[in-house]
Amino acid sequence: MQEILLYSLIFAASLALLAKSSDFFTDAAEKIGLLLGLPAFIIGVTIVAIGTSIPELVSSLVSISEGAPEFVVSNVVGSNITNIFLVIGIASVIGKQPIKITYDLVSVDLPLFVGSAFILALEGADGRFTLGEAILSIIGYVMYLFYTVKGSGEAPETPEEDLPVHVERSKRALIQQLLIITLSSVFIYIGARYTIESIIKLSELLNIGKEIIAVTVVAFGTSLPELAVTINATLKGKAELAVGNVLGSNVFNTFMVMGVPGLVQELPVPPLVQQVSVPTMVAGTILLFFATQDQELTIWEGWLFFILYAWFVGHSFGFL
Repeated sequence: MQEILLYSLIFAASLALLAKSSDFFTDAAEKIGLLLGLPAFIIGVTIVAIGTSIPELVSSLVSISEGAPEFVVSNVVGSNITNIFLVIGIASVIGKQPIKITYDLVSVDLPLFVGSAFILALEGADGRFTLGEAILSIIGYVMYLFYTVKGSGEAPETPEEDLPVHVERSKRALIQQLLIITLSSVFIYIGARYTIESIIKLSELLNIGKEIIAVTVVAFGTSLPELAVTINATLKGKAELAVGNVLGSNVFNTFMVMGVPGLVQELPVPPLVQQVSVPTMVAGTILLFFATQDQELTIWEGWLFFILYAWFVGHSFGFL
């Protein structure tokens, strides 16, 4: 009982650190976007997405070093499901009005978002993720970044008069915001790392299977940065940043969090992940694709995502 209480306190403290760090990260990311003249969505799919996906990448590399390579694909698929159903669901529900997506998602981002999910499903169909597939995944992410940044060049820059008074387009201001985003990323990682470790320990004390932990609890833990950034961005009226963050994070997870550990060794795909989790991820990806075709996400769509996430967790733990 004392151990459960101890790790519960660690969980609460690390979660608080994670939330506060994400607050600084969101502000700095927006200011960098303003300084560079980029739309909020581009910031979401690049800087914010990569920064909040650091826990997934680090935890995957740690699992390789600890002789548990099956955690990698379980964490990636589970995190992608959590991002779509839980994170997008929360952003849609807590917003005061439907999330308006002004950037042209259909041209590049959504097709690559959907394509990355299908690629991962095909790669794991034989129960393994090989070196060749890891290289192709990394190439896929480079291509995604190239087209995203190229597409951002066609979007209008933020006019000088629309910049906040405290944001000046100067090299010094850019360096300052880059420093803030770097430091906050470090604290995001620290908060997420201790959150994950405390959740895993609590799960072990409660005698929950490791494979189920990886695809649900660990995936939830590594998705906490996305969740914290999304809540902060939505409450500040920057919900578009939250959507871009989820799309970018999922693509990064699929290509880089799978690709980098895959360069170290071949990764197994557990049967539970292959038969249940991957189809759920693909279904969620397609659902989000169709939900955003009218370039907005409503509160009712958010509640639908919540229901699907509840089914996934309940089914994984055998409650349903």
